[in-house]
Amino acid sequence: MRRSRLVVFVSSLLLAVGAALTGAASAQSAQLAATGGYVALGDSYSSGVGAGSYISSSGNCKRSTKAYPYLWNTAHAPTSFAFTACSGARTGDVLTGQLGPLNSSTALVSITVGGNDAGFADVMTTCVTSSDSTCVNRINTARAYVDSTLPGKLDSVYSAIRGKAPGARVVVIGYPRFYQLGTACLGLSGTKRTAINNAADHLNTAIAKRAAAHGFAFGDVRTTFTGHEICSGSAWLHSVNWLNIGESYHPTASGQSGGYLPVFNGVA
Repeated sequence: MRRSRLVVFVSSLLLAVGAALTGAASAQSAQLAATGGYVALGDSYSSGVGAGSYISSSGNCKRSTKAYPYLWNTAHAPTSFAFTACSGARTGDVLTGQLGPLNSSTALVSITVGGNDAGFADVMTTCVTSSDSTCVNRINTARAYVDSTLPGKLDSVYSAIRGKAPGARVVVIGYPRFYQLGTACLGLSGTKRTAINNAADHLNTAIAKRAAAHGFAFGDVRTTFTGHEICSGSAWLHSVNWLNIGESYHPTASGQSGGYLPVFNGVA
């Protein structure tokens, strides 16, 4: 009995030490990033489409002061901050138009990219306006693209980032599942919602695999968005917004601060 209590005590002590070390490592990482430059790359999920409070000079890129990169910059005050993420960006757009601020003094890089390459907007339009079978077929086409073509495009972006910022910690962040399943919900059928969620999982798996191959951290926001999907009653994602169609299926300000920022904080 005494031995059993000793084992429990030692196990608890090790867990506490591990948690403390993890917290210290995270704090140290943030401190190091604050002493160098931070560059935020990517698509609309990084620029903050859907969160409002857009920076006027960002134009159609719709960079928001409520997006997770801007919130992180405000909290940590790195020596420099370049916010080049842009609505609608694909991997090619990142390569040709967003990497300029990266250099040898860059300490931290964040990026979300890949959804637009896979045809995210067309997939959602098809699923909203067409039958279950047409929606599923379009999703299957996107999944095939993710398997065959997207990995090479991600490799090109990740290699370019590492080449320009050899000492930076690079954090690749994924996408949330869009729908809470098993609940009564107006709009898309259960078949469509399930297929869309499965496609998000498939995309995240592909992105995480390529990020790991380059030694980059992957931030999985599916955990923080659980319970806050569309149909949850406490959604951090816009459903179809007919008044501002571009914000449809993008995180709200709460999705950025409560869904994306904690994940980025945890791995930055």
